Parts: sequence; structure tokens; C-alpha cells
Amino acid sequence: MLDRDGFRPNVGIILLNQRSQVFWGKRIRTHSWQFPQGGIDRGENPEQAMYRELHEEVGLLPQHVSVLARTRDWLRYEVPDRFIRRDARGHYKGQKQIWFLLQLVGHDWDLNLRATDHPEFDAWRWNDYWVPLDVVVEFKRGVYEMALTELSRFVPRTDARFEQRPDHRNRYLRGGLHQRDHAGEGGCAPAAEPFHAPLTRQGASFELPPGATFEPDPQTSLDANTQPIKP
Repeated sequence: MLDRDGFRPNVGIILLNQRSQVFWGKRIRTHSWQFPQGGIDRGENPEQAMYRELHEEVGLLPQHVSVLARTRDWLRYEVPDRFIRRDARGHYKGQKQIWFLLQLVGHDWDLNLRATDHPEFDAWRWNDYWVPLDVVVEFKRGVYEMALTELSRFVPRTDARFEQRPDHRNRYLRGGLHQRDHAGEGGCAPAAEPFHAPLTRQGASFELPPGATFEPDPQTSLDANTQPIKP
């Protein structure tokens, strides 16, 4: 469903833990990391879409979260042509999003990346609030900055470091970690800029940052019965 300007209505979710860190998910079978987000279906309002996406993507129910705030207006980003599927070019332009700031009132173990038969993520971690600005794909960075900035005044100040905005590159990137584009999102081919830290599992072909939790995809060759990796 596109509006007359070619933007798909969408919701974005910034989920906080008790330390005011944000949930960051790795798109399944890629190196792409992002906030949970998804399209608004016909007949849904943004809040209904947010709760649906929250369950579909991270397995949480309304009782697991408290809504702290949402952006006042739509925030838009255009997707570069090279990331748009050929059959969508010419009419799909990008996303327009309402962003929600949520507080997790449940527990980490309530998160479940396998809540549906069509998972979006296969790994997740908690990040300091501003870290995603430096590690999200460039064409989304402006919207991330607007959403994080607008909603920041509603974040519980549990950590004195919260106010320190990144100057240019965050500590992960300064440590030698780099960015890379990959494909996939809605009407576009995947794209993202990941963290990189080696997995210790033999035969694994991708990398996770320190502290990330991996939930293997039962459809892949990785053993789905092993415990989540926490490098």
C-alpha cells in the first residue's frame, strides 16, 4: 500500500530496556542490523500496526511493554534505486514512518525471534541509545536521527552517559569495525551496515558483535537445538 507520492506507510519501534539501551536486530540470514519496523496494513492505525509488528518481529505482547511516546508526524526516507526491486521501480519511492518509543516492562527472556513462521531477525543485542546512528545504512540515517532526537526527551535517564551524543564515529567503528551494504527490506533489496565480531561456532559464516544473542534459523544448516551464542 503506497500513498500518492510513492511512500509506504510504516511504523518503527525503539524498544528500551531498564538501562535505557535500545534493541537492535540482525535481519535473518544477512549482516543487516536495524530497529524493528514494518508496514501498516489496510484498516490498521499506527498503534495497531506497532503492536502487531512488535509480536511478529520480537515476540512481545502489549503487556510486555509500556508506550512512552511516538513521533508527532510522518518521517520519510527515500530508497536509492539500486536497492529497489525492478518490479517496484517507478512507483515505489521509500518509507514514511511513525516511530514509537517503548519501555520493556517484561524480561529479556520474553523476547522471541521465532514467534511466527516468518521471522525477520535471527540475532539481537542491546545498544547504547545513540549507537544506531553510526551503524545503520546511510539512507536511513536521517530518519533514525530525527526519531531518536525527537523521542530522546522521553527516555528515562538511568545512565549519565546518555546525554553524550556521538561526535562522528562511535566506539565500535573507531575500534576498527566497518560498514557494509547488503540487501532487503519491503520494496527494496536488502541493505545495511553491520557490527563485526567473530562467532565462535564452528562452520558459522557470519559475525556478531559482543553481547549479541543468536537464535538459529531451523531452515538453515546450523543446529537449531543448540543454545544461543553470546560471544
